[in-house]
Amino acid sequence: MRVVVLTVGDEILSGDIVDSNSAWLGRELTGRGASVERMVTVPDDVEVIAETVRETSARFDAVVVTGGLGPTHDDLTMAGVASAFDVPLTEHPDAVAYFEDHDTYRHADLAAGTTHLPEGARLLPNDTGVAPGCQVANVYVLPGVPGEMKAMFAAVAEEFSGTVRHVRFVYVDEPESALLDRLDDLQARFDVTVGSYPGEVVRIKLQSTDQAELDGAAAWLRERVAVAAQSGDYPER
Repeated sequence: MRVVVLTVGDEILSGDIVDSNSAWLGRELTGRGASVERMVTVPDDVEVIAETVRETSARFDAVVVTGGLGPTHDDLTMAGVASAFDVPLTEHPDAVAYFEDHDTYRHADLAAGTTHLPEGARLLPNDTGVAPGCQVANVYVLPGVPGEMKAMFAAVAEEFSGTVRHVRFVYVDEPESALLDRLDDLQARFDVTVGSYPGEVVRIKLQSTDQAELDGAAAWLRERVAVAAQSGDYPER
């Protein structure tokens, strides 16, 4: 399953906030076997959102959109998605019904536009916030607030799948350039993909669909490099 993660927000492009949603979604989707092939950030602009959603939804299996939900002046994501599919943005009966039964928020108390979704969309309730999300065709529209986004994604996570690739990290206390021959030898011996990430220590990321093959490759490499102690924010794998 080929997936695009699309974040919406002027505040991301200006550097006012850090986009942690894309990184989190990348890990979650990859962990489910989906292939995240593009991450895109666009401004709060209906035409740009529509153009990007139109292009990516036609080329990929799914698009996960975060940010720009709600009734305020710069929350334009729903309008952009509606425009991408050439449908109107209207009050959604399922959203109205959801808030009529809500313990905290009532439909009559909401700001105008909160329950407006693209016509024909599937409602994705926001159980930890207010503004609902939705699904239109292969496009999933989630909130930008990280806690709300994560809770809403959990409700649809089973709809993303693919071949799960197992991962191991080997931490090496040697210059990256000194490892080239050994990494070439590793790939010749084992059916694994290899990524190399320099930093305080070099992180070698090994991936394979075969757990036994991966374990063998990781053990082989550890015997042939100066293994560094894990530190900092490195993944524990």
